[in-house]
Amino acid sequence: QVQLVESGGGLVQAGGSLRLSCAASGRTFRPYAMGWFRQVSGKERDFVAAITWSGGITYYPDSVKGRFTITRDKAKNTVYLQMNTLKPEDTAVYYCAATYSSTWLAINEYDYWGQGTQVTVSS
Repeated sequence: QVQLVESGGGLVQAGGSLRLSCAASGRTFRPYAMGWFRQVSGKERDFVAAITWSGGITYYPDSVKGRFTITRDKAKNTVYLQMNTLKPEDTAVYYCAATYSSTWLAINEYDYWGQGTQVTVSS
């Protein structure tokens, strides 16, 4: 079993930055990819960023491209999400997740999820 714990959320003004962390523990941790997702109450969970664990290939949707950066530290079993130039519409609960599937750009392939961390961007 894999446990994921997010940290780093909080309140920030528009234009500011935050860095989220997600630490993994449990079974030998070699996922195919790790991802960050976000969800606003009453809406679907959206893809924010993803990175393949071995090769470090990244994916970003247009909504965050150029503002968010996902990285991973394999020695620490930790993935990070650096968020810059934050906007009020970035306000959401942010989740990290892991997949052992090569279909790593599909949300429903992510099997292990953290508990989420709130990010609030004030205008």
